[in-house]
Amino acid sequence: MFAMPIALALIITAVQNSTFELVNHNKIKLMLCNKDTAEASLQLVTAIEKTGMFEPIILPANEKEETIIARMHAKDALIAVLIPKGFSTKITSTATRIAGNALSSFDLVKDSTNKTIDSNFPITLYYHPVLQESFRQSILGAVNGALQLVQSKQIVRSLYSSLNEKQIPDSLEDQIINNQIPIDQIPISKDSSRGIPNASQHNIPAWTIFAMFFIVISLGSSVVKEKLSGSFIRLKTLPTNYLTALLSMQLTYLLVAMLQAATIFALGAWLFPVIGLPALNLPKDMTGLIIVSLICGWCAVSYAITIGVFSQTQEQCNGFGAISIIMFAAIGGLLVPSFAMPASFKPFLYLSPLHWCLEAYYGLFLEGGKLKDVFMSILPLLCMIVFMQLLTFYGLKRKNLI
Repeated sequence: MFAMPIALALIITAVQNSTFELVNHNKIKLMLCNKDTAEASLQLVTAIEKTGMFEPIILPANEKEETIIARMHAKDALIAVLIPKGFSTKITSTATRIAGNALSSFDLVKDSTNKTIDSNFPITLYYHPVLQESFRQSILGAVNGALQLVQSKQIVRSLYSSLNEKQIPDSLEDQIINNQIPIDQIPISKDSSRGIPNASQHNIPAWTIFAMFFIVISLGSSVVKEKLSGSFIRLKTLPTNYLTALLSMQLTYLLVAMLQAATIFALGAWLFPVIGLPALNLPKDMTGLIIVSLICGWCAVSYAITIGVFSQTQEQCNGFGAISIIMFAAIGGLLVPSFAMPASFKPFLYLSPLHWCLEAYYGLFLEGGKLKDVFMSILPLLCMIVFMQLLTFYGLKRKNLI
């Protein structure tokens, strides 16, 4: 209950942090084969290099497509871009037609006949099937951005030469093409801080909740074992109510859940920076963190007790308990972000206790909120706890165990 959740949080955080670094810092190997070698194609190669996303591997102009595909199968690179012959001619002629149409629309040229623009550029992008759709779309966007830059340059040059009958100065071209308005990225927060959340801030709370709820395997099995071994019967002979023993069991496992959370949070804050992972920044409202952790732990314990009471065998308890937690994690936003779920799944999202636990933790860790700010996430958890405790009492009463 301690080693496995710690390993899970460590591995998931490391993997996701590596993905973030791959997108933001590291470069992806990309094979470039330019069969055109004219000016526009050379500009495209330069633009792709300047995106900062790729580590280009320049191939000879006479490289065969079969060789490129074979090298990709060997994982020399997962992406390859092929620029065929005639690319520069086609992009230049298209830019000239666009410029001509623009000038004719303002009656700046005598020929006012609009010409059809053929925007189909013969660029081929090969990708290895191992690349996921979202990652491939990011790469495609970067290549499209480089291609758009080359197109814009050609159109600007054509317009300028048509109006002034001379070549556009490099400084003016740079001002027109590269004059981008900067975008300030500011994460919203309750405490007006502008700290950018890292992989640890996202993953540690999520997998701490996952660890808490996996108590169902240990606690649920314990309850089933007591029923099968006759411990319930022996406890009924004692001068006390079995609910007292049940409450004692819940308090013990609640303590275990709190120790799990404390251990994982401590490792995230102190160990992660030592091993090269981003440090977990704990919320300023430590009282709110403790209370939220207590409620999440109590919800996990209540669920485990309920599963144990209604299960007939340990195998049934372990199988149903483990699979149900994975399902709750999937629909609750731990495995797939809740904002990325289809609309048909949104009603099920609110039925997952892990979703409300995650919302409460994220309100503290990511948004910098306090206990009052996450109250609306805590309230459904309290309702679920009351419901599961009553359901447990009903199950024990129906089976004449109390």
